[in-house]
Amino acid sequence: MRPGNRAAYDGFADTFATEAAVSAYNAFYDRPTILSLLGDVRGQRVLDAGCGPGLYLDELAARGAEAIGFDQSTDMVRHARDRLGPHVQVRQHDLDDPLDWLPDAAVDLVLAALVIHYVRDRVAALRELHRVLVPEGRLILSTSHPTADWLADDGSYFAARQVEETWTGGMLHRYWRQPLQSWVEEFTAGGFVIEHLEEHRPDPQMADHHPREYAKLSREPGFIAFRLAKNTLLTPRPTTNMNR
Repeated sequence: MRPGNRAAYDGFADTFATEAAVSAYNAFYDRPTILSLLGDVRGQRVLDAGCGPGLYLDELAARGAEAIGFDQSTDMVRHARDRLGPHVQVRQHDLDDPLDWLPDAAVDLVLAALVIHYVRDRVAALRELHRVLVPEGRLILSTSHPTADWLADDGSYFAARQVEETWTGGMLHRYWRQPLQSWVEEFTAGGFVIEHLEEHRPDPQMADHHPREYAKLSREPGFIAFRLAKNTLLTPRPTTNMNR
């Protein structure tokens, strides 16, 4: 997540945690989609990569998972620990760094919700998540929908580049945008195959709380999610022009 995004949420975590608990895009769009793709997590060891203030971890623990998480932001880690208490392990870690505190085949599921587009070397990060998953494990990943990025950016759909936006409170938000083909190529280079692709649909409850966003997201996609399985026939291989 570096350069440029190191501790990007520090100083903004309080605002984000409050908004994400009830916001259209988090509470009624991404979380329901991701939790549905995860399925029954009872008794599963689940790693939340980029756990933010712990909202997904809280859901996972409530559903009977052995949940662990990490985030690169000191303030987000503090929020998650305050929310979850001592029974859920949360540590500070950057997804651009090796997961050297986890052995091979250490977790059953990995959740990477709205985080991969912050990562500088996405293929290297995917390979690390591949490594720590059991052979039958799954990676559940969400990101901005490429067509939504294209429409918002008013540029070429095929242009891959870092985008900057200013969010609530003046936070400078930097993320990577690229066409769908490039995402799929990176998943493959990381050792995964796509088991399921989900274009988010708003939870019906969004209509009551956020009618404008519900109307928009009922017509056009905002996020896209994937359930990725480890490709046991292929070893993750080096790739070019995907990590910058």
